[in-house]
Amino acid sequence: MLSAQSVPVVRATLPVVGASLTTITELFYRRLFEEHPELLRELFNRTNQATGAQREALAGSVATFATLLVERPDQRPDAVLSRIAHKHVSLGITPEQYPLVGRHLLGAVAEVLGDAVTPEVGAAWDEVYWLMANALIAIEARLYAEAGVESGDVWRRMEISERRRESADAVSLVLRRTDGRPTTPFRPGQYVSVRVELPDGARQIRQYSLSTAPDHKTWRITVKREQSADGIVPDGEVSSWLHANAQVGDVLDVSLPAGDLVLPETGTPLLLASAGIGITPMLSMLDHLALTSSSRPVTVVHADRTPLDHVHRDEQADLVSRLTSADLHLWYENDAHRSPGTNVFTGRATLDHLAPAPDTTAFLCGPLPFMRAVRGELLAKGLHPAAIHYEVFGPDLWLSQG
Repeated sequence: MLSAQSVPVVRATLPVVGASLTTITELFYRRLFEEHPELLRELFNRTNQATGAQREALAGSVATFATLLVERPDQRPDAVLSRIAHKHVSLGITPEQYPLVGRHLLGAVAEVLGDAVTPEVGAAWDEVYWLMANALIAIEARLYAEAGVESGDVWRRMEISERRRESADAVSLVLRRTDGRPTTPFRPGQYVSVRVELPDGARQIRQYSLSTAPDHKTWRITVKREQSADGIVPDGEVSSWLHANAQVGDVLDVSLPAGDLVLPETGTPLLLASAGIGITPMLSMLDHLALTSSSRPVTVVHADRTPLDHVHRDEQADLVSRLTSADLHLWYENDAHRSPGTNVFTGRATLDHLAPAPDTTAFLCGPLPFMRAVRGELLAKGLHPAAIHYEVFGPDLWLSQG
């Protein structure tokens, strides 16, 4: 909770700070990388820095947090904080890194806003930052403790035991521990980070959902090769490297599992809606439900460009068929006739023909336009906003594009 003296200052300055946040975060990253260039090579996603997506995500999270502090002072924005904390844990972020970030972020605020940043304004926004930072540090400490590791000690060596092409631009990699011991338990829907050394010597990190249930002795990730759509945004560095180089017998640096898009343990109905490679956390959930012989009602919706682009298509259908109260609805923009059967449609996904129960819990994963559309339909059908959960692959732009 903000102090009494800071509340009116933050409320009064939030419009001007919010309007300048993209400029502030751009300057913040420039200052940070000038002082510590190794962070861009070994921690931050260079592609997201090039596109500006990471700046936009940071601006959105800071603005959302500050707004909630002044508009709902008795509530902590746990959803915002949890998502960020899990991402930080998957990267091995430690408390010692927060003062560095705070110094450059608040320095950027002062530089961009100039004389508007009086001592009172600077102190108020310093308080905002440290309220957010300390809340994240506390959540991350709990996550590290639950995993039984020291802060930042998340990296493990994992051997590729199987590689399989799932579509023209997606491969799955089955991972096992190099010491032969069982893999670390995780919750269905979580992800891991993978760190690889690229040809220029940079060690870049990306997150990939675990695409099978935790009940197996191995992990599996499914990697879509990210290719430039316009020739301006670079191809995915890590996904391209994994497609070209990762082979059976190779060893990768892989983090402990993280992520808060996980199945609730209640028996209420579920709706799992995915598009494209967003199918991967849903497969983990479906696999877990099938292995545990769950009888809870499950509605599965998946959208893709064509049936050939639909990774793990047969596996998804098999998992749904093994559940006693599940049904599958497929949407293809093109060539839907190549996947004959009931509940196969042409065009963009819609929930017009579905009537989810009021107590349904929904999980969404895929491109932001898809998730926004599905969320809107679910709200219109009466689901409570708190019952609709989502996972974003990459920077969380949901907040900044609210």
